[in-house]
Amino acid sequence: MVGSSFLRQIKEHKPEWHVLSPTREHLDLTQQGQVRSFLSENPVDCVIHAAAKVGGIKNNAANLAEFLVENTLINTNLIQESFESGVKNLINLGSSCMYPKNFSGLLKEEDILGGPLEPTNEGYALAKISAERLCRYLSEKFGVQYKTIIPCNLYGKGDRYDAQNGHLMAAIIEKTAKALKLNLPQIEIWGTGEVRREFVYVDDLTDFVISNLDKIKEWPACLNIGMGQDHTVNDYYQIAAKSLGYKGVFVHNHAEPSGMTHKLMDCTKARAFGWTPTTTLEDGITEAYKDYLDRYQVKFHDAN
Repeated sequence: MVGSSFLRQIKEHKPEWHVLSPTREHLDLTQQGQVRSFLSENPVDCVIHAAAKVGGIKNNAANLAEFLVENTLINTNLIQESFESGVKNLINLGSSCMYPKNFSGLLKEEDILGGPLEPTNEGYALAKISAERLCRYLSEKFGVQYKTIIPCNLYGKGDRYDAQNGHLMAAIIEKTAKALKLNLPQIEIWGTGEVRREFVYVDDLTDFVISNLDKIKEWPACLNIGMGQDHTVNDYYQIAAKSLGYKGVFVHNHAEPSGMTHKLMDCTKARAFGWTPTTTLEDGITEAYKDYLDRYQVKFHDAN
């Protein structure tokens, strides 16, 4: 999702850039030798690291070791081999799960490693934290510009729509689409639905990064990117239902996990560089729903 968004934004705003975007079939980032060969054969000015093994809360919790190992290999290989090959600029995509689980108030970049992590995605979070620290250490010691962007939850075109293993907003859209197609009277929400989340439309994030890449030397080591407000999971289901025209009800499955109680981030540092998200939740969900229909070639009746 993030990688394809970067490609769209670069094509629109920076068509003069020459971009290399190998797929996993052409470059397996878990294999250090492949990464070294690719970078030695293809000198680049900047690496945007948006690759990761990702999943929803249930998938993360059930495969902690797998998420830790694969993401650690991807991150270490790409960051270290970028440095060894002489790349001066690197953007590393972090995650809000890097923050402690029980902090109250806004999460600041300095709060990383300030407390225990959320157990359901600890493996993924540890891999993300180690990548941020590796970027920081290389920058401080050798003067390269390896910076970490920490977005809140993302959604939009190119997401993986999977109610069991996908991200929250993608799962909401997939569940709502299915309910519309089958005329289901209710939709299941995992957990209490009272935990709070913050979402940014993916194109807002990538547009900001591309527009400010020339200022990378001025960026701090970490930079939060968020919407500035959060809502409960229940609220997101209601917003999606209203945007897509679903008229049914919602029921809760308390046997499934809820996750961290909140993850609202402090974006003061990003706002100093002009960060202002422009896509509303309603518009973003509508666009993501269109993407779902287009990519999965599903035809639904007019819910209105």
